[in-house]
Amino acid sequence: MARKHGPTIALLPDDIEIPPGIDDLGRFRHWSQSASFPPSGRIDWIAGRIEVDMSPEDLYTHGSPKTAIATVLSQEIYVPRRGLVFIDATRISSPAADLSAEPDVVVLLEDALTSGRARLVEKASGERDRFVEIEGAVDLVVECVSDSSAAKDWTRLRELYHRAGVPEYWVVDARRDAIEFAVLLHHAGGYEPSRPLADGFARSALLGREVRLVRSRSASGLVFYSLELRP
Repeated sequence: MARKHGPTIALLPDDIEIPPGIDDLGRFRHWSQSASFPPSGRIDWIAGRIEVDMSPEDLYTHGSPKTAIATVLSQEIYVPRRGLVFIDATRISSPAADLSAEPDVVVLLEDALTSGRARLVEKASGERDRFVEIEGAVDLVVECVSDSSAAKDWTRLRELYHRAGVPEYWVVDARRDAIEFAVLLHHAGGYEPSRPLADGFARSALLGREVRLVRSRSASGLVFYSLELRP
């Protein structure tokens, strides 16, 4: 429960209010599960910082690649019942990393739960099969870079997802003509990129296959993304 000292912080013009006393991960998580937590925007606890991003999501450089990646991951992970794939507003928290965030895409394998590497946090009501966040190390996190999130995605979250024990981290930057798609694998000293091949494929340990993200444009001008896989 948040302590009552200090002012309420109001972020204008979005009218986001941060109650007094949200000064550690536990209190932030309690707030994030309460009715007073803002229903829109992205609000993360990043190693002692409350980071609020109310920027609208870019359709072609954020929303569309995120959907393309989640669609293929669902076919590879969800359909064969290896685990679950979440997109948007799925909170993951790690006390070990002092982190509570809502990534663009999250993969949670069944093994993470049975091994105790991660657990589902129940809703305060205690109703059956009602959960509000994942605590511990999920199996894959994907972040799509926006103009306001580049330093966060490439640097701060990269360090903290590694500290949380997330085995694989994908970063997608589709803001320029050449897509930057990094497949980062967990090593003792930090994430190391899976070495991309000449044709843009990189090896995913999670999928056991090579992956690349490509973009195309229809005759009407619509932009499409495809996550391509090969053995």
